[in-house]
Order: sequence, then C-alpha cells, then structure tokens
Amino acid sequence: MSVKKIVQQQYRNLVGAAAARIAGMKTPPEGWLRTVRSALGMSGADVAKAMGVTRARVTTAERAELSGSITLKSMQATAEAMGCRFVYAIIPASGDVEDLIAAQARKKAAAIVDTASKHMALENQKLPDDKIAQQVERLARELALEMPPNFWRDQ
Repeated sequence: MSVKKIVQQQYRNLVGAAAARIAGMKTPPEGWLRTVRSALGMSGADVAKAMGVTRARVTTAERAELSGSITLKSMQATAEAMGCRFVYAIIPASGDVEDLIAAQARKKAAAIVDTASKHMALENQKLPDDKIAQQVERLARELALEMPPNFWRDQ
C-alpha cells in the first residue's frame, strides 16, 4: 500500500470515527447556542457580559445560527463565553465515506461502460444487460480502489 493510500485511509478513519460519534445527532430546533445557554441557566445578558457585548448581539447570534448566517468565529466566541468548546464536523450523509466513494465509482463506471456499450452496439457487438451490469460492478471496484485523479469529475 502506498503512503498516499495509507494517509487517505487515516483520513477515512478520522471521518468515520466522527460520523459514528455524532450519528443521529441533530441541531436542536432552537439552535445550539440557545439550547446550551438554556441548559446552563444563563440569560442572554449573562452571555453578553461574559463576551463583552450587548444582549442584542447574543440574540442576533442565536437568530443567525438558526438562519445559517452565523460565522464560525461567532459560534466559537459565544461557546467560549458559556464555558463551552465549539466543535463542528462534516460527515457523509450516509455516515460512511466508503458509501460516497462506492456511489461515485459506480456512477463513473456506468458512464464509461455506457459509452463503450454504445460504440459496441454500432458494430452489432452489444453486450447483454447482465454482462453490462457485471462490467459496471467490476470497473466500479477498480475505480474505488485506484481513485484516479479525475475520480470526482463527471466526464
């Protein structure tokens, strides 16, 4: 196994571990800032004082979190003012990096085999559907393993 593959596997393990830890976790309807503040029994004024800002700014931050317009810096500052640590993660929707890679490999393999199949059909050498499906699966396994430089690009 090449160094590149080993490093890539380490990244996959890191993402997989994060996904496993937060599987099923959803953002509370009120947002994390307000939820944690409420859990701590802190008022908006308490958080504002700890941050050295106005209470209105805390309210604005909580609303911005709900609308998706808050910055990471603001989330971190507010979390720290509540004695918390701000963390974020990006994880695969399915929870598994391998699912994303397999889906892309299958998509790319299907496109390649489809193109070849069309050319073969023009020469009256079209493969039966089951053979085409076998070729897609075989090529998808190869693509997922090799991950060529254009792997994530559509053809």
